[in-house]
Amino acid sequence: MWTIYLKEILELARDRKTFIFTVLIPVLAMPLIMGGFSYVSTNLFNKARTAELTYAMFGKEYAPGLAQRFTAERGFREVPLASPEQIRNAIDKDVIKFALVIPPAYQQRLQGKEQASVALHYNSAVSMDVIRKRVSAELDAVNAELREHELSALNLSKKQLRFALNPVMLEERSTAGKREQMGAVLGGLLPYFLLMGCLMAAMYPAIDMGAGEKERGTLETLLLAPVPRSSIVLAKFLVLFSIGLTSSLLMVGSMSVLLFAFGSAAPAGVAAMVSSIGALDMAMLALMLAPTAAIFASVLLSLSIYAKSYKEAAGLISPLMLLSLLPVMVALLPGVELNWLWAMVPLTNVALAMKELVKGTMDYRMFAVILVSSTVTAGALLALCRWWFSREQVLFRN
Repeated sequence: MWTIYLKEILELARDRKTFIFTVLIPVLAMPLIMGGFSYVSTNLFNKARTAELTYAMFGKEYAPGLAQRFTAERGFREVPLASPEQIRNAIDKDVIKFALVIPPAYQQRLQGKEQASVALHYNSAVSMDVIRKRVSAELDAVNAELREHELSALNLSKKQLRFALNPVMLEERSTAGKREQMGAVLGGLLPYFLLMGCLMAAMYPAIDMGAGEKERGTLETLLLAPVPRSSIVLAKFLVLFSIGLTSSLLMVGSMSVLLFAFGSAAPAGVAAMVSSIGALDMAMLALMLAPTAAIFASVLLSLSIYAKSYKEAAGLISPLMLLSLLPVMVALLPGVELNWLWAMVPLTNVALAMKELVKGTMDYRMFAVILVSSTVTAGALLALCRWWFSREQVLFRN
């Protein structure tokens, strides 16, 4: 068995593609992608909050105070339009970001103690609704001034005025620390990169060791050797397991170096989270990758053995990436938390546990259950792969 294992490892070590998928992508590409994405997204969010918004306003003579507020406020620049009929075309051509239309009865309604309205025209088909939030902030300020002005006529004291404006004020006191808050956000992305990296690293070697040997005609020679088929399957499984686990551990190591080296330059919440992650957390994170790599290795080897050719194996294994994403995406759904039920679900339990580890709220009893359930799942899949390998109609499909 170990002779076959070393032979497969030696052949893969000589292959440049193996080096790219096992070492180069996990160590360099994934951390750079994550770091670059975080940097770019943070800059884009900050830029969207402070970017200059061009707008048009119609009916300014009916609300001079509101018009003056938008004129004086930094971050807004008025663009004149001839008529309200040009609003839609101007927004579509990005001439303006939004338009406000004030009705003629605006001032009369306010003076008559009635609620007035202002129409906001903008394109809401965007992922970040920054325009509405920034316009609403200005209107909230106008509403606060109008309320205070109306209530001041009642000769109320400051305490009475505060009560009239906000009878009940909500004071937020979060029990979550900085690490838990940031971990809830970043911890959901970590399993995606680690699990996908583990799967991608073992995909190409798996195709080569099953369907590749069929095409080269070396599988028959291997079966004629005085080696039990269980040993052959176990040797190939250990190769894929070693490659997947090594790739994941290299990714964990490179990401750790990246976080601890440049974590201080990150926002305060991220820096606090990085500084509170200890060696034990990283060790537990790496330990959970072992049964996950075993699950992927068993499934990949089974599909490769079943395939008649390299092309068919690639077609069978490619959808596996999409199927593997579903359990990871489930861990991001609201209401899905790590409990005794989810601790039994393969891949989802690992994704939830990784998020809890990053947050610093891991229940170590759950951790043991996750390791046991994932190991049992991997063992069952390996037994299925061994049974699959013993069937002649599978090995020599025409």
